[in-house]
Amino acid sequence: MGDFERPITFNRVNSLDNWLIYPCHQRSVQEGVEIMAAKKKEEIDEEELKVDDVPLDEEEDTVVVEVPEDEPTLDDLPGVGPATAEKLREAGFDDMLAIAVMSPSALADAAELGEAVSAKIIAGAKKLANIGGFLSGNALLEKRSEVLKLTSGSVAVDELFGGGFETQAICEVYGEFGSGKTQIGHQLAVNATMPISEGGLGGEVFYIDTEDTFRPERISQMARGNGLDPEMVLERIHVARAYNSAHQMLLVDEIKRMAKNIEVKMVIVDSLTSHFRAEFLGRGKLAERQQKLNKHLKELKQLADVSNALVLVTNQVHSKPDAMWGDPTKPIGGHIVGHASTFRLYLRKSKGGRRIGRLVDSPNLPEGEAVFMVTGEGIRD
Repeated sequence: MGDFERPITFNRVNSLDNWLIYPCHQRSVQEGVEIMAAKKKEEIDEEELKVDDVPLDEEEDTVVVEVPEDEPTLDDLPGVGPATAEKLREAGFDDMLAIAVMSPSALADAAELGEAVSAKIIAGAKKLANIGGFLSGNALLEKRSEVLKLTSGSVAVDELFGGGFETQAICEVYGEFGSGKTQIGHQLAVNATMPISEGGLGGEVFYIDTEDTFRPERISQMARGNGLDPEMVLERIHVARAYNSAHQMLLVDEIKRMAKNIEVKMVIVDSLTSHFRAEFLGRGKLAERQQKLNKHLKELKQLADVSNALVLVTNQVHSKPDAMWGDPTKPIGGHIVGHASTFRLYLRKSKGGRRIGRLVDSPNLPEGEAVFMVTGEGIRD
C-alpha cells in the first residue's frame, strides 16, 4: 500500500464509528466533521428542551424521604450466636460502642469468652458501632442546657458552685473527720428528691454506704426541715452497704441495670476510698489500687453522663508530715481521683460550729470559699 493509500484513523470521543480518512479526500473529511458537530449540537438542544419542559410545580413537589436504618444489635456481630449474645448482655454489654472500646482480655474476663473470640467480636463491633463525631462549640453549648443544678440548702455554697451542684459530673467532697462530708451527702440526697422547679432533681437517689454512716433518722430530720414528707423522701433513697472494694464496684453495675427502669438522678458513694485504702496496703499494691480506683470512677462518670445524674463521692484524707508550710491535709487517691473528679470541695471545721467549704478544682469556676452551718434541719447559711 502506497503513501496515498495508507489510512489514518481518528478515535471519536462520543463513541461514533471511526472515520477512515485518506489524504486525497480532505474535502470529505471536512464535511464529515461539520456533520458530526451539527448532530452533537442538536443532541444538546434536545436535552435542554427536555429540562425546560418540566413544570416548576413538579420540581417543587418532589419529596425525598429518608428511611432510618435499624440500629445494629449484638446478633448482627459476626460469629455471635444466641448463647454468646446472651453472655454479652448478662455482662452488661448492650450496645456496639461499649464492646468496641474494650480490650480482648477485658471482654474475655467480663463475658467469660476466649480471647480469640473476644478479639473477633470487638473487630466486628468497631465496624458496626456509631463512634460519634466532633461537635461545634454551639452544639455542645446547646447540649449543656440539659444539665440540672441541685441546691445544697445554703445560698453561699450554691453561689460557690455557680447555682448548685450540677449533673453529668463527679463532685468529690473531702476533709478530716467531723468536717461535714456525710452531712452534705445526706442533705443532697434529700434535696435531689424535690421537684426541679424547687431546686431538686426530681428523681431517685442511690446511696453506696461503705462506712456504715447512713442514718435514715437524719434523713427524716432534714426532710422535715425542707417541709417534705419523711416517708416519701426515704422511699426514693435506695441504700446498699458495700463490704469490700469489689462489692462496691459491683453495686455501680447494679445501679446501671436498675437505671433502665428507674430515673436515677443522684449517686452517692460514702466514702470512695475507704475499702481501697484498707485492702491495698504498701507501695507494692499501689498500682493495682489506682487501676481499680480509676476504673471505678470511669464507671461512675459514665453513669452520670447517661442518666444526666449527679455523682457525689466523699473522700478520706491523710496528713503529710514533711510539709514545711501550708495545709498538710491531702485527699486519698492521688492524681487518679483528682483528674477523675469534675469538682473538688475541701471541707474544714471552723469556730462556732461553722464549716468552710473551699472549691479547689472546677473546669469553669474560680477557686473560692463558702461558710455554712450544719444544723438540726440540715445545711444552712
